[in-house]
Amino acid sequence: MPAHTQAHVQHTPPALTETQWATARWEDDGGPAYEPPPGPQAGQWLRIAAAMAERLPELAGREDVLVTCEEQTRSGAPAAFFPTLAALEIDRALFAPLNPATIDPARSGDEERYPVAWGAFTHEAAHAAHSRWSTPPPLRGTALDSAAQLLEESRAEHAHLARRPGDRRFLRSAVHTLVLADFTSQTPTDRWQAAAAAGLILARRDAGILDEDETETLANTITGILGSDLLEHLAQIWSAAHATADEDGQTMLEHAEAWCQALGADPASPEPVPDPTGRRGELAEAIGKVVAAVTANETAQAAAHARVEAARTARKQAKAAQVAQARQAAKTAEKVFAPGQRPYTPGKPVKGQRGRSPVTGSRLPTGAEKAAAGQLARALRAAAYRERITTVTSSAAPPGRLNMRQALARDAQKAAGATPTATPWTRTVHRPNPTPPLRVGIAVDVSGSMSAAAGPIASAAWILAKAAALTDPDSRSATVAYDRSVTAITAPGRAPQRVTQFDAGGLGHSLAEALDALTAGIDLDRPGAGRLLVIASDGYYRQEEAARAAERITALRATGCAVLWLAFDPDPRPLPGTTVLELTDPAQAAAAIGQAATAALATTQP
Repeated sequence: MPAHTQAHVQHTPPALTETQWATARWEDDGGPAYEPPPGPQAGQWLRIAAAMAERLPELAGREDVLVTCEEQTRSGAPAAFFPTLAALEIDRALFAPLNPATIDPARSGDEERYPVAWGAFTHEAAHAAHSRWSTPPPLRGTALDSAAQLLEESRAEHAHLARRPGDRRFLRSAVHTLVLADFTSQTPTDRWQAAAAAGLILARRDAGILDEDETETLANTITGILGSDLLEHLAQIWSAAHATADEDGQTMLEHAEAWCQALGADPASPEPVPDPTGRRGELAEAIGKVVAAVTANETAQAAAHARVEAARTARKQAKAAQVAQARQAAKTAEKVFAPGQRPYTPGKPVKGQRGRSPVTGSRLPTGAEKAAAGQLARALRAAAYRERITTVTSSAAPPGRLNMRQALARDAQKAAGATPTATPWTRTVHRPNPTPPLRVGIAVDVSGSMSAAAGPIASAAWILAKAAALTDPDSRSATVAYDRSVTAITAPGRAPQRVTQFDAGGLGHSLAEALDALTAGIDLDRPGAGRLLVIASDGYYRQEEAARAAERITALRATGCAVLWLAFDPDPRPLPGTTVLELTDPAQAAAAIGQAATAALATTQP
């Protein structure tokens, strides 16, 4: 039987070494207490052990266990639990290659960085919580004791997973540490050792720790050694052990005795001596394949988990950025649409410099402009129209339209004495689908390159705003002009009575801030309305200006807002994500804008 099955749970403290005996005799003779010189990282390991002791109650439900991190464990195993001392020790090597200064078990989630060490710790915590019995001293060292401790390994983990199923992957990560080291190329391929491999690996499969595909190779190897009937009998024994209570030591000893009898071993004698001429290394090779499969699956699982966490983090960051952007957009809208229509200049204010308003006056709309606004309003209403919702229902009784095939089927079901299930009556109900209101935001470029189009764009802006107001009482529009500053032309929710005139001679392009003001001012990013953003510009921006504006346009498109780009220049440079309308004749702008706006709006969802 592998030695580690007896090293994990130490019912008696390990024997003192010669150095420990000498130290004890020295202290008995009156010498000062010997304190070994601390290692270079001794303080860090004391801190780590204390933090693990603080986490142990959540794993084992016990607060009386002392945890130590040893350079060489007293038991010789990577980790061990001493019931009589209420002590748990773990080998520092399990944390390699991490620097002890970076290890912080007190922080929940830090254990993800050292799953093997935490898996060994979890295994010992399972013993601390559930191994509440011990082999009587006269029977220790016998085959019965070895079999009992073997069965206790998977039983304790099975009981632990019933309380904490989330610890499964840590126990899986520690399989190499807990099992493989005790099966080497010199391990004989005999019945007793094959049964031990089954009790340590296949029993963990049945306990829900390992997967069947991971243990298939080992199961085939052990079947070839023991035979399917004997292996099935052993599986029944460890399954019965899994159902045994924590304090029921007598039943565990009975299971151990049945184990010995199944393998033809004397329970009261030491473990059977292997045949020195037998095959060796076969079990170690098969268990190595199990460990490799578990490692590969855990690596893939960890990678998938990392991708999910990265996606979750990205969503949180995007949501936080979206909230921050919405907050900033609201502040921008307050400044742009503040009473007085003073230009708002983004960025840090420069002393002595104030934004120049492009507004030069206003005039009454012409008859042609009024007619164009009415025509555009009708076109926008048609584009926003939604078909009635049609619902077809079937029933066993009127009202509705009779389906004779279903009626005959229902009569046949009744005649046969069966429960009628046919539904011969069909009813079609048409419900109106309310036409949503409109939200139209208009951003006009008044930089120097747009001077030739200032008149037609002013006319088009009034027509669009007026048409939106005529479509529905709940419809709203807003218009801003932008160069380096952003100036409100039409405030949100106000139908323009006069055509605002402006000149185009500014510098720079604050389109991003203009879009923020329109988005927050009339809720262009909020579903529930037909939403349209119209940008009139030639697109001659600096790279940073274009990138910031394109980001806003992409976000609006993602919410279902249509974006129309009006270009009066022979060589327009529209930003991506927009529906481009190039107007070679500014005098024909109104009609062309109406057609493009209705087409863009019809393809979006409110």
